[in-house]
Amino acid sequence: MDSILSVRQVTEKVKQAVEARFPYVWVQGEVTNLSRPSSGHVYFSLKEGEYLLNCVWFRGQQKDEAFDPFTGEVWEDGPRPSVARTMENGQTLICAGHLTVYGARGQYQMVVDLAQTAGLGLWHQEFEALKRRLDAEGLFAAEHKRPIPREPKRVAVVTAPGGAAIRDFIRIAGERGLGAEIRIYPSPVQGEEAPPRLVEALRQAGEDGWAEVIVLIRGGGSVQDLWAFNDERVARAVYASPIPVLAGIGHEIDHSITDFTADFSAATPSHTAQLLWQERRVFEQYVDGVEMALAQAMERRLETLAAQLEHKGRALSLLSPLEKLRFQEEKLASALHRMEAALESGLTRGKRLTEQLSLRLEHSGEQRLRLAELSAERAVAPLERLGRMIGLSQEHELSRLELQLHALDPYEPLKRGYAMALAEDGSFLRSVEQTAPGRRVTVALADGRLVTVVDSVKCENKGADA
Repeated sequence: MDSILSVRQVTEKVKQAVEARFPYVWVQGEVTNLSRPSSGHVYFSLKEGEYLLNCVWFRGQQKDEAFDPFTGEVWEDGPRPSVARTMENGQTLICAGHLTVYGARGQYQMVVDLAQTAGLGLWHQEFEALKRRLDAEGLFAAEHKRPIPREPKRVAVVTAPGGAAIRDFIRIAGERGLGAEIRIYPSPVQGEEAPPRLVEALRQAGEDGWAEVIVLIRGGGSVQDLWAFNDERVARAVYASPIPVLAGIGHEIDHSITDFTADFSAATPSHTAQLLWQERRVFEQYVDGVEMALAQAMERRLETLAAQLEHKGRALSLLSPLEKLRFQEEKLASALHRMEAALESGLTRGKRLTEQLSLRLEHSGEQRLRLAELSAERAVAPLERLGRMIGLSQEHELSRLELQLHALDPYEPLKRGYAMALAEDGSFLRSVEQTAPGRRVTVALADGRLVTVVDSVKCENKGADA
C-alpha cells in the first residue's frame, strides 16, 4: 500500500518533473481565449492546429519595454507598452517563460515572462479575408437589413436544443412580453458538422414560413468553439433567409461573420430575448397611462358638455316668452319710477314756489296772493298733465308689448287648430327634409301631444314623394 499516491502527491511529482525538464522555453503560437480579469493578470492560450497551451502572464511581469527583449536593440522612439496590454485573439506571439503544473486544475501551463508579436494567425487571416470578400459583395450592407419585429407571436430558434443558450432564451421569454410560441430547429453549434446542419436548419425555418423572426443563438466559448459561425455557408444562408434573422452568438466581445450578415446582432443569447419582448411592467405602465389619459379625457369632455349646456340654457332663457314678459315689466317699472320721480320733483318745485309766493304775499297784500295762487295753479297744471300723459304712454306701451308677446307665444296658434311637429331629439321640424319615413315624430296640439311614425314624406314644392 506504500506505492499508492494521493492526488496531491501525484500532482507535485508531475510539477517537479515538468519544471525540471522545461525550466525555460520559447513557444510560438496563435493567441486564443484571451481574458483580462480585474486582477491585472492576463490569461490566454497559444494554439497550433488542434493543440493548445494554456498561459498566464502575471501582472508583476508585465513591464513596458525599453528594448527588444530578444535582440537587445534599444527602441529609438522610447519605451513601448507591454505586449500584455496590446495582444489580441488571432495574433501570433513568441512567448518566453517556464512550464509548470497548476494543481487546482491538474493541468500544465506556461508562466510567461515576456513576449513578442510574430504576426496574425492563419484563422484570423482567414476570418479577415472572408470578411473583406463578403463585405465587397454587399452582404453586410445596411440597406439589406430588415427590421426585427417587436413582441413577435411566433419565433423560430436555431440552436443546440440541450445548450444553456436555449434555456436562458426560453426563461427570459417567459418573463417578458405577452406570450409567444417558440419552435426550435435543432442543430449542433460547434464542430465540423455544425455548418451544414446550421444551413439546413435555417433553410427549413425559411421554407416553413411560420415564424415572424429567426433567432440564431449560441453561448460563449473559445474562438475555435465559435468558428462554425465564421463559415461562409452559414453566412450566406443567413443572408438568403426570407425571414429576418436575429443573431446572438457568444459574449459581447465575440464577433463572427454571421453577426455581420444577420439583420441584427445581439450581444448575447439572453439579449436576443430582451430585444424581442419588453418587460411586462412596461405594459403595465402603458395600461396605467392609457387609463389616466382616458379619465382625463372624460373629465375634459364632461366639463365641455357642462359648459355647453349652461350656455344653451342661458340662450334658451333669453328666448322664453316669460323672460321677455319679465324684461318688459322691468322696463315698465323703470318708466313708472322715472315718472314718479319727475312728478315728485315738480311738486317739490311747486311747493317751494308757493312758499315763496306766500312770503311775498305777506308783504304785497291780497292781490298779490291771488296772482300767486294763479301762478301756482299754472305751474302745477302742466305737471299734472305731464304725469297723466306719461302714465297713458306707459299703459299703451305695456298693452302693445303684451299683444306682441302674446303673438310670439308658439303655443297660442295651437288653440286655433294649428300643430307643431317635433323631431326625436325635441327640435322643431321646419321642413319635410328634416325627417324621413320610419322616423318617430311628435305632434304638439293645444291639449296634448301625439307620437307617430312617418309613413311617407311629400315635398309640396317638388311634387314628389320620398
